[in-house]
Amino acid sequence: MASVKWRHEFKYLSPEYILTYLEKRSSALLHQDSHVGEQGYYAIRSIYFDDMYNSCYYENEDGSDPREKFRIRIYNCSRERISLELKQREKSRCHKISTSLSLETCEEIMGGKIPRIQNDSPYLLKKLVMQMQSRLLRPRVIVAYERVPLVWKAGNVRVTFDRNIRSSADIANFFNPNLACRPILETNTNMIEVKFDEFLPDFINEVLQTGRLSQTSFSKYYLCRKYNLAAENL
Repeated sequence: MASVKWRHEFKYLSPEYILTYLEKRSSALLHQDSHVGEQGYYAIRSIYFDDMYNSCYYENEDGSDPREKFRIRIYNCSRERISLELKQREKSRCHKISTSLSLETCEEIMGGKIPRIQNDSPYLLKKLVMQMQSRLLRPRVIVAYERVPLVWKAGNVRVTFDRNIRSSADIANFFNPNLACRPILETNTNMIEVKFDEFLPDFINEVLQTGRLSQTSFSKYYLCRKYNLAAENL
């Protein structure tokens, strides 16, 4: 398993007009992520897992430390690049472990099946299968949004502007471009995330200062599941 770095991660809820202002200021100084197409952003979809007790949800609500959660991620609804990821958080820092996932395995999981593993299967897939067997971990919610990512090499800084954050419980239609979703934030409210390794350069910190951002400890997964759980309990 490849070595990973623990990173600092800060999330901010932002009105659209502030987000647009900061995006323009940041774009003049930072570089666009190389994976972004001509449109200047990419669409992200992730399937998040939880167990029968909704442990991941309540750990986020309670601020438990450490904690981790599995997700399957795709970009622009494409079947060509599917990633299985494990996001871990400890002492206000996080890191992500990732491996590629075949379409066949992804569809098995989407269908509620526990995939078969081989001796040469990736460690991360083996860990997911073990938790699907022991903890009854299952796909619970789809989180979708559009992201404008900007980067700076020094400090491995990544500033992302995420719009139209929405959720769906329709796991079977994960790849469907017309997936029906529901917004999970107030109108014209979006999210800015700032990630870096050991330090955040002063000029980036200054660019992002407005005094009007609201820092949040809640993840997109938590916010999306909050609405799904409310609907399930009606």
